[in-house]
Amino acid sequence: MNWDDWLPPVLLSLKVSLAASVIAAAIGIIVARLMTLRAFKGKSIIETIIMLPLVLPPTVIGFILLILLGRGSWIGQAYEWLFQQPVVFSWTAAVIAAVIVAFPLVYQTMKVGFSSVDRHLEDAARSSGAGEAQVLRFITIPLAKRSLITAYVLGFARSIGEFGATLMIAGNIPGKTQTVPTAIYIAVETGDTTMAWAWTISIIVFSFVMLLFTGRKLEQ
Repeated sequence: MNWDDWLPPVLLSLKVSLAASVIAAAIGIIVARLMTLRAFKGKSIIETIIMLPLVLPPTVIGFILLILLGRGSWIGQAYEWLFQQPVVFSWTAAVIAAVIVAFPLVYQTMKVGFSSVDRHLEDAARSSGAGEAQVLRFITIPLAKRSLITAYVLGFARSIGEFGATLMIAGNIPGKTQTVPTAIYIAVETGDTTMAWAWTISIIVFSFVMLLFTGRKLEQ
């Protein structure tokens, strides 16, 4: 087994997963908080749209992203004009795909956490003069900390295992967009079971260690 071939997909997968889980968590806090606090017309439709990536085939998500972000779309053209490179077939595209597929899990877990916070404590803080940002920072987030941590870990685990949407929008370019799942796919296709096992064990170990570490932290 060539370790020089093994390392790049592993590093890229970690890079993509960490970035995607941070982005999904940041957006999730805002969206889950708003959806928890507000009751408005069309809320169920918005939540259904948010949860769609959880049930749609990843290739469908990848195809939609390819249409929305491709060089023929105004978003893709604007991105290319700003950064002097297309968004598709880049590591950025892999992050976008991972964020989309991981967000439903992150959102749902955070929403449960925010819903479990005692509203009376938040109201008491507001009546004492605290703004919404202060209530969120000093009351809501600390009380929902376990759910937020769980949401981040789930987002990471879902991101590191993403395959279909990533393959559609980011491709499988060695050293550039080839993540561990796509590398495993190619290794199996070419009959290199040794490398396939090496990458498979790697992704299992990373996910296991992160889940174990988080579980112990939550128990403390």
